[in-house]
Amino acid sequence: MKIRIYGNSVRIRISKSELSEFTLHGILEEKTNFGGSALSYILQKNKEIITLDATFANGTITMSVPENQAQEWADTEKVGLSHYKDLEGSERLFILLEKDFKCIDNTGMEDQSDNFENPLHVC
Repeated sequence: MKIRIYGNSVRIRISKSELSEFTLHGILEEKTNFGGSALSYILQKNKEIITLDATFANGTITMSVPENQAQEWADTEKVGLSHYKDLEGSERLFILLEKDFKCIDNTGMEDQSDNFENPLHVC
């Protein structure tokens, strides 16, 4: 599971095996340790919500997916889910959940063998 934060946006990408685990268990969690503290990020299904949501508390970013949308997304070729969350004032947070495709990032550091086939590019 990868997370990208840029301005008022947060994006999570997941691989094929992570999507299988998420579909089966309803939750994925990762942690980046900085020594004295850590940043955690969680992707979870939620029966109580109707739109994609994200929160931040106690060093943890939690992205919640409506359960019915999570299943539809997992079962189809649909690439991602997105939502703009209204914040205080006129600010908004853009939330994006995507399947991670091969050859999206030009990096030799990552093993992309578990990523989804990229329909627009041949590696």
